[in-house]
Amino acid sequence: MELGIIGLPQTGKKSLYELLTGSKPTETGDKITAGVADIRDERFDTLVKMYEPKKEVPARINLQLLPKIESDSIREGKIFTDISKMDALCHVVRAFEDASVYHASGSVDPVRDIEMINSELIMHDLIFIEKRFERIEAARKRKAEPKLDVEEELLNRMKSHLEEEKHLRSFSFTEEEEKLLSGYPFITAKEILVVLNVGDNDISDTALIEKVKSMLAPLSIEVMQVSAKLEAEISALDSEEEQNEFMADAGITEPALNTLSFLAMKTLGLISFFTVGKDEVRQWQVRSGSSAPEAAGAIHSDIQRGFIRAEVMKYGDLIDLGSEEELKKAGKFHVMGKDYIVVDGDIINFRFNV
Repeated sequence: MELGIIGLPQTGKKSLYELLTGSKPTETGDKITAGVADIRDERFDTLVKMYEPKKEVPARINLQLLPKIESDSIREGKIFTDISKMDALCHVVRAFEDASVYHASGSVDPVRDIEMINSELIMHDLIFIEKRFERIEAARKRKAEPKLDVEEELLNRMKSHLEEEKHLRSFSFTEEEEKLLSGYPFITAKEILVVLNVGDNDISDTALIEKVKSMLAPLSIEVMQVSAKLEAEISALDSEEEQNEFMADAGITEPALNTLSFLAMKTLGLISFFTVGKDEVRQWQVRSGSSAPEAAGAIHSDIQRGFIRAEVMKYGDLIDLGSEEELKKAGKFHVMGKDYIVVDGDIINFRFNV
């Protein structure tokens, strides 16, 4: 699963990337920089403290820092090719004032910039639809096929939807229609997370984020705000105690990494489950709605193939009762079969035979 970081020049994309991955992006011009970010999850940290394992393995997200969106990249179209390959997008928007950092449009206006990028994404999808119409017409001249009429009718409905400034994320596709369009590079069908990069003194101000949330609610776009520069400085402090003290002074109630981890997982349509023990505590990712055998396959294909049952503990029950032994005494140790749908936060031990 790939989360692509996009945005206009000088928005703080590189700072956010560095904050998430702990490494500086390489200067590669119009090339993509790939990195990996650990998911920050308090449940994982709590389980590590409880089991004191020899090895701890958090879940991770693959990040792609895409080239900046500017007039040249929009005109040439390559940036949209890069974007279309991502599973979901993280749009970093500048909301900080700094006279020493230029703005591509001459002034800081987050709402304007969000609307501009959204319009460009919609325009990309409309242009692609027009190209499909041309290819459908050319194909008809060679041979009339009923499926071409079906696709054309669907594309016309999608075009009307986009022309109303709506993303395809809110368009109702049937299962057959999704198969028909499989592989087409529709960008507005992807999940998007908007990150407002605010100034150091604005981190506690909720006026902007509430305004943007209201604006983007019809498009089902998640929104958060962070001061990437400030949090990078805090994360560089030596001790956790110092970090917590500085966050409290700055009015940061939840580290951006924690919030972004949660929203990135949600944006990618992922949930977490855990495997625990003295040897290892590990966090795994699966698609929301995955069955127990599918979750077993995230660990190893042999476990999925030889699946017998899933022994499930609920995270909240384990924490409330304090130990596996007490949880079993309380009758809250669950044995589940192939039809069980994994719930975010489940702690699972798989029984299998190959």
